[in-house]
Amino acid sequence: MKAKVIIEKGLDGTYDANLEFRDDLTFGLLGQGNTVQEALDDFYNNRDEIKKMYAEDEKYFPTDLEFIFQYDTASFLAYYSNILSLAGLQRITGVNQGQLSHYVTGHRKPSPKTVEKIEKSLHDFANEISQVHFI
Repeated sequence: MKAKVIIEKGLDGTYDANLEFRDDLTFGLLGQGNTVQEALDDFYNNRDEIKKMYAEDEKYFPTDLEFIFQYDTASFLAYYSNILSLAGLQRITGVNQGQLSHYVTGHRKPSPKTVEKIEKSLHDFANEISQVHFI
């Protein structure tokens, strides 16, 4: 069973990882933190606590629950900024690194068209990398 988790950067600079509502789940999950990693750690900790509580109360908790994480642009850029520099992201996406910096800090939000451009460029880059073979 796959469930979507939305990771968003709040106006106060903190991050939320929020399980999207589903009719077939009898619980919700939320993780919060000063970084994306802290929010994810808190999210998984809360999942483990609810799972334990459900076991104690003999309630059903899905064993095949798999999370699909979706990031808002600011959260994605902040999370991967220690791996991908803004200069590198500019080369991959064609979006000016100054503009990318504004998205990371929350000073500006990208338009839907820019979000689509960033996402498509990163997917294309990942597909290109997956075709590389070393000898």
